[in-house]
Amino acid sequence: MTIATAAPSGTHAAETGAALRFITCGSVDDGKSTLIGRLLVDSKTVLQDQLAGVQRGGETDLALLTDGLSAEREQGITIDVAYRYFSTAHRKFVIGDAPGHEQYTRNMVTAASSADAAVVLVDATKLAWAAEVGDGEVVKRELLPQTRRHTLLCHLLRVQSIVFAVNKLDAIDDAELAFERISAALANFAEAAGVRVAATVPISALKGWNVASRHPDWAGYEGPSLLELLEQLPVTEQDEAVPFAFPVQWVEKFSASADTSRGRRVFWGRVASGHIEPGQRVTVLPSNQTATVAQVLSHTRQPKTVHAGHSAGIVLDRELDVSRGDWLLEPGAFEPSREIIATIAWLDDEPLVAGRVYWALQGHRWVKAKVARIVDRVNITTLDSEPADQLEANAIGDVVLSLQQPLAVLPFTQSRALGSLILVDTASHRTSAAVLVRPAAAKA
Repeated sequence: MTIATAAPSGTHAAETGAALRFITCGSVDDGKSTLIGRLLVDSKTVLQDQLAGVQRGGETDLALLTDGLSAEREQGITIDVAYRYFSTAHRKFVIGDAPGHEQYTRNMVTAASSADAAVVLVDATKLAWAAEVGDGEVVKRELLPQTRRHTLLCHLLRVQSIVFAVNKLDAIDDAELAFERISAALANFAEAAGVRVAATVPISALKGWNVASRHPDWAGYEGPSLLELLEQLPVTEQDEAVPFAFPVQWVEKFSASADTSRGRRVFWGRVASGHIEPGQRVTVLPSNQTATVAQVLSHTRQPKTVHAGHSAGIVLDRELDVSRGDWLLEPGAFEPSREIIATIAWLDDEPLVAGRVYWALQGHRWVKAKVARIVDRVNITTLDSEPADQLEANAIGDVVLSLQQPLAVLPFTQSRALGSLILVDTASHRTSAAVLVRPAAAKA
């Protein structure tokens, strides 16, 4: 198995004014919730009464600003993804605080699937290369498995920018030496995995060093603070260059007296790729019937051309049998397939074995999918591909899926919307896997 990488693309906030969606991830107790709390406090987004509510033993526990579930506060861990919003003079942000525990990896995948950037935290005290010196030799510890796994998942999910934040360096005597060696280890790992790293920054989330503002002459680092970096990262471009594709979410029937549709049905959803305007021809999947677009409505019901990533209502020039779950596609642009090869992140506690049947969901369309075979799995430590007859919880591997009905798919490196599916257990209805379609040539 080779981990595919997509060429980076995106636009900066200075050009579009768009908010940056980013997540914090990494191993458990690396300081993710504390980092977000620090960003909220230093950007003056938190009110005084909110700060008063997270006092513990006379000190402010910044992690409690995002860990809102009672179970999270009782156990001192993050379980679900918590989203927070803040802004600076230069940009708006949407933050997702992803859990670090392996058993909640599915929550992290959910957050990463829509993120423009990921801040992967690394706890320097757990590596402590600079702190453990004996007889002239440094005791080297490997990067934690969850640090590797979260980085790989962000990369596979086409998160545009990945930033390593080396946290808790204030607790190490020789912070400069520790940061130098940890940075080298992260660089080696990223190179071996084919991961593009936007930056590696030393921080102290607890003290606020290099988080919102720079902390000069510390850890041998002279670059921008983490927040200054985030203000410059690009947002992910929509799949505008990909042929038009539209998953139907809701079918609305107007009365005959409505001027906008003259009694015809309106198909609502979000444009997955390309754009749609009156006069375009479309093909309906799975019926393969064709029609011409008579009218396109925006989410405010105003006639206009609608581009990828935005909601639209589409009226056709003739009545066709179109239901929720169907797709409207550019004619001839896709070759629906009943067999795909994909990289999957297995999220279920019950291992994946060949022969099992699941529900596959693409857009709003459900089809039965059988695991024809397991090709291989990734060794998280060595990054090598290994033969496998099953995939355990949180494993990453390649599989071949046989679909009961054809789907229009593209490699995930070309389109997030058309290249991604989820597998759902038919009995328990648990989300079992995140599926990323690979090129057809990968079957060879």
